[in-house]
Amino acid sequence: MSGIGPTNDRDGLGVASLLLTPIPGGNTYEQTVERLLQTVRMGLVKPGERLPSERELAVLLEVSRDTIRDATASLADAGFLDIRRGRYGGTFVSATLTDVSGQDSPRRGQPSAMGPEDIKDLLVFREVLEVGAARTAATLELSSDIRDALWRAHVDSANASPENFRRLDSRFHLLIAQITGSRRLIGEVASTRMRVNELLDAIPLLSPNIEHSTVQHEEIVSAILRGQPELAEMAMRDHLEGTAALLRGFLG
Repeated sequence: MSGIGPTNDRDGLGVASLLLTPIPGGNTYEQTVERLLQTVRMGLVKPGERLPSERELAVLLEVSRDTIRDATASLADAGFLDIRRGRYGGTFVSATLTDVSGQDSPRRGQPSAMGPEDIKDLLVFREVLEVGAARTAATLELSSDIRDALWRAHVDSANASPENFRRLDSRFHLLIAQITGSRRLIGEVASTRMRVNELLDAIPLLSPNIEHSTVQHEEIVSAILRGQPELAEMAMRDHLEGTAALLRGFLG
């Protein structure tokens, strides 16, 4: 099973490492760009924060440092990253980027470009992925570190301010996918989550929904930690249905 990785976010590790996992091969440059963009667009490393070093990224993604250098340079040229030289240098997420998890996102309140059938298709696919992930996670023998990391992800999401909730909620869901040990699943959950976040950014952030989500997160975590796959599956399905209901209501 893949490790959870460091939990200290000081240097862009921890949360970011959920997506910065080994690339299977093939188009390594393109896949490296994709992983870095997913990490930025999901807010796992926020605007102004530093990514892991070039060396660390190469180790995490299992690609060459040349590939990392080419990918980060391309994203810097596109305005997503800021590469700074010198003693306090490194690769930072551009401070001018709009935080996709923020309350003041310019997309909030604007209609989604996806039609009702597209939204339905996305939500069905998400349910299949994440319900299966929760059930699988509950069948595994988890180390104390993984158990602690999962509980902390829930607590962090529960205590999140409105502007940080979407980012920490994304981390919670990605962590469950990572626990399964399937790299492909992590990638699919991340890709789907980005599209769901784009839809969520188009509707109001409702306090009662956040409170409800927190209760459901605890039910999901408790079922996984107790090794109860049926309850984990049921709790995740109920949780996702709540989000789906809001999106259908606001976006059709």
